[in-house]
Amino acid sequence: MLLIWYPKCTTCQRAKKWLDEKGFSYQLRDIKEENPLQEELKEWYSKSGIPLKRFFNTSGLLYKGMGLKEKLPTMDDEEKIALLSEYGMLVKRPILIEKDCILIGFKEAEWSAALNK
Repeated sequence: MLLIWYPKCTTCQRAKKWLDEKGFSYQLRDIKEENPLQEELKEWYSKSGIPLKRFFNTSGLLYKGMGLKEKLPTMDDEEKIALLSEYGMLVKRPILIEKDCILIGFKEAEWSAALNK
């Protein structure tokens, strides 16, 4: 498992604590130090079944500062993925990548259902 997080994010901290308490082993990757690559984002997007808009941290300062609420609807998927890979802080976090499972944001019930198959 790979947990992509931002250490200062309280939601990311809760997700990490939850994984630790449940005894899951995982690798950590700080999104600010290592942006997701375009290839990774494409793979996660295709595996997740989640709309690409959900990959954006819509409550973040960068998202608001770039006026993306207005711009995203006019962009194609390639442009959106390029933007996410260029600015890691635009990516909603945490992201948990586990074999065929991609979880974005931390909702305990959702993670529990997905990981306790």
